[in-house]
Amino acid sequence: MTQIIKKSVFQNSHVDTWIQEVIQLCQPQSVWWCDGSEAEKQTLTEKALAEGELVSKHGKNVINEEALPGCFLHRSAPNDVARVEKLTFICTQNEADAGPLNQWMAPQEAYEKLGAIFKGCMQGKTLYVIPFLMGPQGSELARVGIQVTDSPYVVLNMRIMTRMGQPAWDTLGTTDAFTRCLHAKADLSMDRRFICHFPEDNTVWSVGSGYGGNALLGKKCMALRIGSYLGQQQGWLAEHMLIIGIENPEGKIHYVAAAFPSQCGKTNLSMLLPPEALKGYKIWTVGDDIAWLAPGPDGRLWAINPEAGFFGVAPGTSEKTNPSALQMVQHDTIFTNVALTSDGKVWWEGLGEAPQEAQDWQGKDWTPQSTS
Repeated sequence: MTQIIKKSVFQNSHVDTWIQEVIQLCQPQSVWWCDGSEAEKQTLTEKALAEGELVSKHGKNVINEEALPGCFLHRSAPNDVARVEKLTFICTQNEADAGPLNQWMAPQEAYEKLGAIFKGCMQGKTLYVIPFLMGPQGSELARVGIQVTDSPYVVLNMRIMTRMGQPAWDTLGTTDAFTRCLHAKADLSMDRRFICHFPEDNTVWSVGSGYGGNALLGKKCMALRIGSYLGQQQGWLAEHMLIIGIENPEGKIHYVAAAFPSQCGKTNLSMLLPPEALKGYKIWTVGDDIAWLAPGPDGRLWAINPEAGFFGVAPGTSEKTNPSALQMVQHDTIFTNVALTSDGKVWWEGLGEAPQEAQDWQGKDWTPQSTS
């Protein structure tokens, strides 16, 4: 029998029904309803350190907490280090509705194929229920998601990347207007790894990966892929765009949304600092990756950043390329698959002079000569 070790105080019959279906399918030992509190963060951090989901030494954080307060290190499985686009599918009744650039799988085939992998995959594990809000609370464009996962690392990341807990419940109310996000690391087998989107059911199923956008289902899965369908149905757009605000010395503000492909410097551009020649100007980041846009009643185009935190690829990020980002990650950051120096700091290619000795992303001893 499944044990409830942390219960939700919020009641929604649609959520309860779905969670019971997930419990029956995945057969977890216990269920933890996340509330997004500081106390919960502390408890789950200690649990992740004890279980090895966050790198520890004798159960203690390996990161130098004086140099990098609130920061932790995670190492993913060697076969689980990137988004798996070839295993990512849009599952619509009509193949043409998946779009020209996406892979398609029939919904019934996907549910059956992934359902067989999910069946019993959480035996002996805790199932975490994560209510989260994409977008600022109170915004007409904000949307609710609920992710179920077997990974406390995912919970801690979702706490950073979304507005988790009560804001989601307050927005959802008693309706069924939420994206159903089912995730499990399962056995991390490449042969049993899929990310499937069911736009017509407002549902995402992801199994076999604990890494990045494969596992944090509020990001690419909900904010872009499911968001594109919701936007099409509801009259708005979900786009891969940065948003920045620019204020001149007279206090007039302009907002700029710009679309760029991945890994081309979009985050760097979104975090610009005004040059000396433009004293009095202010520039701030509204969003660095995803924008939800809609025409307003005044005829202007309005946009929000559905995310609450930042998730980016570290190599190449430095004081020269993006001083804002580098300063930002000096506290309250979860680093994944970066080198750990002997003094408990982190390093990656492009950050600066390489340390004389470190542990690489798999925890093996490394020196600059190792790659020469």
